[in-house]
Amino acid sequence: MEDSPSSSADPLPRESLSEAAARVDRALAQYGYELDAAIAAIDDATAGYGGLFDPDTDAAELRAACETVIAAGPPEATAKDDTVPPELVLYVDGSSRGNPGPAGAGAVVQTADQTLAKLGRPVGRHADNNIAEYAALQLGLTAVSEYEPASLEVRIDSMTVIDDVWRGGSDESFLPYSDAVAELLSAIPAHRWTHLADSDPNPADSRATVGADIAAIGPG
Repeated sequence: MEDSPSSSADPLPRESLSEAAARVDRALAQYGYELDAAIAAIDDATAGYGGLFDPDTDAAELRAACETVIAAGPPEATAKDDTVPPELVLYVDGSSRGNPGPAGAGAVVQTADQTLAKLGRPVGRHADNNIAEYAALQLGLTAVSEYEPASLEVRIDSMTVIDDVWRGGSDESFLPYSDAVAELLSAIPAHRWTHLADSDPNPADSRATVGADIAAIGPG
C-alpha cells in the first residue's frame, strides 16, 4: 500500500529553469512532487493523445495542460497511515547530464515493508550533481517530516553532501538547500547516514532521471 504526504502548492527552491520546465515544476508541486500522479494529471489535461513527454505535444499544449493542473489546485490529501513504524528509510539521488547540465532530484521514503512516497522534480537547466543531490535531500526530508518519525536512515551516494551537512552547510553554493535541510533534520530525534556505492540499488535514481528530463524541457 502506498500513502503520500499531504500535497503542497508551494514549489521547493530550485535553480534556473526554462519557462516551460518551471511551469511543469509548479504543477508537480500541486501533487507534493509525487511524479506518477502529477504526470498522469498533466497527460490527462493534454488535448488529444499527447502528454508531457510525447514529442507531438507542442509548447502551447503543454502550457495549457500545466495551467489546467495548477488552476485545479492540490488533489485531496491522503490520510496518513497511523501504523507507520517510528523508523523510516529515505533514499535520495540527484542526476545531472553534463555535470553541469539539466538536473533532477529523486527521493523515495520507505518502511521495512512498504513505500510511502516516490518523488521527483527538476532542479535546474544548468546545475551540477551535488546541487541535484542536495535538492533531492530537501525533497525527501520534506516528505519525511509529514510522518514525524522517531528515527531516519538516509541512504545517499554523495559524500560531498554528507560532509557538507556535517560541517553545517559551509559550501555557499548549497545554501538554498542546506538551511532547510538542517531545519528538517533538527526535527527528527535520531538520524543516521548510509553512503551508497554507485553499484548499490537506489530506487530514487529513476525519479531523478525523470526530473532531469523535465529540466531539459524548453524553451516555451
